[in-house]
Amino acid sequence: VQLQAFGGGLVQPGGSLRLSCAASGFTLDYYNIGWFRQAPGKEREGISCHSRDGSTEYADSVKGRFTISRDDASNTVYLQMTNLKYEDTAVYYCAADYSLLCIAIVTTTPLADHQYHYWGQGTLVTVSS
Repeated sequence: VQLQAFGGGLVQPGGSLRLSCAASGFTLDYYNIGWFRQAPGKEREGISCHSRDGSTEYADSVKGRFTISRDDASNTVYLQMTNLKYEDTAVYYCAADYSLLCIAIVTTTPLADHQYHYWGQGTLVTVSS
């Protein structure tokens, strides 16, 4: 059973990148899937969430620029990031949880890794010219 985030890299300001959160050993559509990020020297924050019922939530910092989606065939949740800014530089993580609501994921202080049902290793996104 594993959850893995990947797709990070180096991108110029204004550019785009798509992150993937892939699950093995369990089905993502049974859970609420959250994307989190932690920038250097800053606290981790929840930025987006895709709920079991298909609804989505975004933090104000990424609203209008990031889009979360789920592909059931590949058991993957994607985070399409556009118009990237320097301040988007961070390690990005994904998590799956059955109980935690998406609105809580993007508005409250994130839990410790082990408190989510599944937590994936991070992928680094660097926005730099």
